[in-house]
Amino acid sequence: MRWILLGAVFGLLLVFPNLLAIVITVVAAVLPKPIVVAFGLGLAARPHLPRLRRWTA
Repeated sequence: MRWILLGAVFGLLLVFPNLLAIVITVVAAVLPKPIVVAFGLGLAARPHLPRLRRWTA
């Protein structure tokens, strides 16, 4: 699935060359905002974190 999405992105970049400039502009606008970057990294890391169990007393 990951390779299909990557191929779709590369296909769109080949069909629409101006799309690369738009993507770079959006990434450059988002990177200086640390809250957005931290939120995105948290969403990406969430499935890989161990699940915490509650204490049963």
